Amino acid sequence: MRISGLDIRACSASAAPDSEMLRGAAGGRRQDFLVYTLRTECGRSASMFGFAGADAGGSARLAKSLDAFLTGRNVHDREALWHDFRLRNRMWGHFPIYVWGPIDCCLWLLAAEAADLPLYRYIGAARDSVPVYLSSMFLEQAEDYVAEARSAQAEGFAAYKLHPPGRSVEEDLQIHAAVRQAVGEGFPLMSDPVANLSLPDALRYGRGLEDLGFAWFEEPMADENIPALRELTRQLDIPVVGTETLAGHPYSLADIVARQVVDVIRADVSWTGGVTGVLKSARLAEAFGMNCEIHTAIFHPLEMMNLHLCAAVRNCSYLELLAPVRDFAFGLKGELPIRDGVAHLPDAPGLGAELDWDLIENATMEAL
Repeated sequence: MRISGLDIRACSASAAPDSEMLRGAAGGRRQDFLVYTLRTECGRSASMFGFAGADAGGSARLAKSLDAFLTGRNVHDREALWHDFRLRNRMWGHFPIYVWGPIDCCLWLLAAEAADLPLYRYIGAARDSVPVYLSSMFLEQAEDYVAEARSAQAEGFAAYKLHPPGRSVEEDLQIHAAVRQAVGEGFPLMSDPVANLSLPDALRYGRGLEDLGFAWFEEPMADENIPALRELTRQLDIPVVGTETLAGHPYSLADIVARQVVDVIRADVSWTGGVTGVLKSARLAEAFGMNCEIHTAIFHPLEMMNLHLCAAVRNCSYLELLAPVRDFAFGLKGELPIRDGVAHLPDAPGLGAELDWDLIENATMEAL
């Protein structure tokens, strides 16, 4: 199968007729996204959602500039294309970290569909179901987190992660304590302040989470703050999690993993270079006895890709799902295959789910 072209759509979910249902959790801000379609000379095609960054139109034009680079290449040459893109990116391309991932996803989907296998089995299955944890947005008050955590627990989700408001370390820890009291000691909780804390504040924060029995402490400082993160990891008992925003996986992770700068790394199909990038990062971590927890890719078609990756590697505990789920539940014809807090892998070839092309058509602002 040779590639005949790359089509890109710049989309806004708020442009669709049912946009009230797609309002998002960030105060009504519209959710822009891209849709990539990779076409082949034999008539096959595969499509996937992509991150839109600050501007869907600008990101779409950057992605479309790869059309000539891809045309004529063999779909099955994923590894060569991955490395060739890395070289092109170095030679003054400097694309955002989210541009290549959907292209790589399309390559894998085309190959899996041709093999008549669901993607996770085409990669090599480790399991056929994955526990799911619910991940909050930034909420206002402790009672908001408590209500959401209780709901996640009642619905059977495996764990709940807080993105706290970040107004102060003291307030954040009080919120974490309220949630722990609400759900009890046996329910796993995680914290992701998405913070740029100082080392002393991060130590105080982490020790507070240890006292509350939290499962991990994610992105307490910028991923680039290597010396401080390593010292934080050395001093804390709670696992420190990071690396989701670093470009250049897996190369940017090699020293971080080898020197135990963090205890757990992060990767996802959107920001880590697609399936190929996630597999490279996960295998690197596995060689050092470390987990690679798959980070949410926000949009549900990409979450389906993440699910296949979660099922194809052994060193990942959960699938992450953003809450409120209804605010992100678009892009697929049906719902994600989650029952009682567990995601079940599909039997159908490729993604195992259909994109919602009616929504995509209605949401398209520009087609390239």
